[in-house]
Amino acid sequence: MNTPPQQSITDLLVHAARHHSDSGIGYCLGGAAAAFQEQSHPELLDDALRVLGGLRARGLRPQDKVVLILERPREFLTAFWAAVLGGFVPCPMAPLRGDPERWAAQLTHVDALLDRPLVITSESLGAELPPVDGLAVDLLDRLYTADPAQPHTAAPEDTALLVLTSGSTGNSKAVMLTHANLLASMAAKNGHHRLTAADTSLNWVSFDHVAALLECHLLPLSTGSRQLHVEPSVVLGEPLEFLRLASRHGVTMTFTPNFLLGQLNSAAEELHGSGERLDLTRLRHIVSGGEAVVRATGEAFLDHFAPHGLAPDALWPAFGMTETCAGSVYSRKAFPEADRGREFASLGTPVRGLRIRIADADDRELPEGEVGELQLTGPMVTRGYHNNPAATADAFTADGWFRSGDLGRIEAGRLSLVGRSKDSVIVNGVNYFSHEIETSLEQLPGVAGSYVAAFPTRAPGADTEQLVIAFHPEVAEGDDAALHQVLTAVRSSVVMHWGFRPSVILPLPKDAFPKTSLGKIQRSVMRRRLESGAYDSPQRAVADVTLRMLGGYTPPEGVTEQVLCEIYAEILDAEPGTVSAGANFFDLGGTSLDILRLRNKVAQRLGVTDLEIITVLRAPTVRSLAARLTERTTSGIPSYDPVVPMQTSGTKTPLFCVHPGVGEVLVFVNLAKYFVGDRPFYALRARGFDKGEKPFATFEQMVDCYVAAVRARQPHGPYAIAGYSYGGAVAFEMAKVLRAQGERVDFVGSFNLPPHIKYRMDELDFAETAVNLAFFLALIDKRQALELPGRLRGLPVEEQIVRLMDLAPADRLAELDLDGEKFGNWAELANTLTDLGRSYRPSGTVPSMSVFYAIPLRGTKQDWLDNELRRWDEHTTGPNRYIEVPGEHYTLMSPRHVASFQAILRRELDRALADADHNTTETERSC
Repeated sequence: MNTPPQQSITDLLVHAARHHSDSGIGYCLGGAAAAFQEQSHPELLDDALRVLGGLRARGLRPQDKVVLILERPREFLTAFWAAVLGGFVPCPMAPLRGDPERWAAQLTHVDALLDRPLVITSESLGAELPPVDGLAVDLLDRLYTADPAQPHTAAPEDTALLVLTSGSTGNSKAVMLTHANLLASMAAKNGHHRLTAADTSLNWVSFDHVAALLECHLLPLSTGSRQLHVEPSVVLGEPLEFLRLASRHGVTMTFTPNFLLGQLNSAAEELHGSGERLDLTRLRHIVSGGEAVVRATGEAFLDHFAPHGLAPDALWPAFGMTETCAGSVYSRKAFPEADRGREFASLGTPVRGLRIRIADADDRELPEGEVGELQLTGPMVTRGYHNNPAATADAFTADGWFRSGDLGRIEAGRLSLVGRSKDSVIVNGVNYFSHEIETSLEQLPGVAGSYVAAFPTRAPGADTEQLVIAFHPEVAEGDDAALHQVLTAVRSSVVMHWGFRPSVILPLPKDAFPKTSLGKIQRSVMRRRLESGAYDSPQRAVADVTLRMLGGYTPPEGVTEQVLCEIYAEILDAEPGTVSAGANFFDLGGTSLDILRLRNKVAQRLGVTDLEIITVLRAPTVRSLAARLTERTTSGIPSYDPVVPMQTSGTKTPLFCVHPGVGEVLVFVNLAKYFVGDRPFYALRARGFDKGEKPFATFEQMVDCYVAAVRARQPHGPYAIAGYSYGGAVAFEMAKVLRAQGERVDFVGSFNLPPHIKYRMDELDFAETAVNLAFFLALIDKRQALELPGRLRGLPVEEQIVRLMDLAPADRLAELDLDGEKFGNWAELANTLTDLGRSYRPSGTVPSMSVFYAIPLRGTKQDWLDNELRRWDEHTTGPNRYIEVPGEHYTLMSPRHVASFQAILRRELDRALADADHNTTETERSC
């Protein structure tokens, strides 16, 4: 069959009505169990032509604008096609219920921007429209005529559709999409989608979003596919209805943003527990766009629903903009394999006819792998913005490429984005992208998924923007301790992720988060509300809770305490005069990165030039640190205590964590902050760091010393003990000793260490140990860590240290208070601990272990798990738990991964201790 070339999108509907008359659109009246209405392609054409008669009767002429404020899919599509068939230009617009002032401002802006358009709405929405002078409004039901009108013949270059960009009340732009743009896009999209008349698509997104109208309506229409539409509230109210609808109707293609995937993951356990079965075998692909696809979220989604027939390559991360006719880059059947090790999924390859490039600030194309602005050109790219020549000019380069505003890179032809300029916070000249921190914070217990917003604010006269974090806390009403714990975790995560503290943290109810129809939080609206004082009350409430949970205000006594209070306030961005003498440096938000600033200020103002990091760890409050500083004349060698209290609040069983092979406990500083208000967190530090201390002579001596120190802090069980790397073996031996003493040990954890370590210890001579220490402390990079042992081996020990110090960044050495002598002593101590490990042979058993595994130093993660870590099964009487965590051996608690790790660790701790309590109770009852 020879089909004449299509000139306008009218031809898509006419062709579908003629050649696919037995197919059409299903309108769901609720969830999967509810009834639905069918509208064939010929019926849609007939309904639209009857409405067209009413529009012509109002005197509309081709290229007149028609604003569509219609929420029900059948009403919208009928009105949309009536406008298109008449040669008019439809413009979808979302109703802004509950905010009449903002809605009125947006209507006023659109009325002027679109040259006084006609607004078509429903009777119910028409009753809610705010009054706007001169606004022309008609109800859809009044526009139907008895006889269908004749369609207009549009030219390819005519504007077919205007789509409003998301924006604040008065600055939305209207993207112009021509018939030629849309026809080119549909043909190009299907080079990836490969839809046929046998397919069925599903859409739940409202039609003011371009993906709903183009990806899930025009595209299946162009192929004669059946399409299914349901109102957003059905899926947003019960996410599982998305998959139930797909199951019932045999859906083969659909679209959803990442946030719904996360909600489906949360609902998966409920589904599995109910015994309900879905049939997802026909669901060939789910396009995910509108926001970054978090790899872990997408992968978990595929895993959760694989038992229901979902294909392992069904999720397609994608990129598209209104300006590119929605989806234009697709990761077709490549996720998750193409994205192993990434935090966010890559976006794949462009559709046929679309060219993409990454350009520098001068619009020069950058080579593969480099980060720059994503720019695009092709027949599906808009020619600009209606009635906005300045915005149009700004949107294109001198050689005609469209500026996306997204930052990205291209690797092996595949596009990855790293952020969007408008969704960013600029602090001290550096861009920080909102979605990155929002994704990190959503992993925290007590933080509601999809209700986190990171946005900037700038006080009058301020030198830079400041970060605001708003989130919905999932804690019981009135539980100040739980709220304070979440506030602390949020602040700590921001510091770990970006290196600075948020200026404002706002716990808000869900209805305080303004969202678009696609569920994206409108950060700009929240910023305006903050700066207008709308959030003053929540800010005061946070200050009150924080003050109470930190023990209230105790005024400083004496000059040293007064100066330290001032220093704490300056470093931790607190109001002058508000820091209590009982304030803990780390509870206030201080991190290991802040200790350098603390040391420098103490030297400047109090004349103490050799304040050690461990002193701050052992005495973190103003009062205790002041006492340490004023007792410096005490003679004699202080007694050794391996226990370093990282944080002491909370009523749950304390956690004791044993140092890694380097002996020091700094690695736990960032982790411990997440336990504030939950359970005390103590770290065990090796002997030999302080002047006059002798390292342990045997492995057994070390274990016995640590057990005695733990029992001095906590005389009786139940105990919770874990160890990082080398410390895992120590924790195992400590658990055995405590159990032999008649105590309960309810949790034994190993962070990425197998029971048999001798072979690894035998591989480590001094050169290898010193290099590993340097890498662990971020003095050298991974490549250097692999190359340097061979180069240093054979040189005198002193020369090895000099070479490593020459490579180390000066600021990092200053941050750690290290010089050649201190690093050399530390390397000697680490080498001594290695020697102790050479004689270690695991024996005996404990009831069970929780083994957290990450990417090993060498080999694959699976080999590491199967052939090394699972050997813990030889040393337990019950089943072990093997828990995957992100990152590599040396980075699993780094700023990038600590938020994820702590959430996993805390869940496992709570589970293990609760199970142990339950088992003990059952045993006592049976006796």
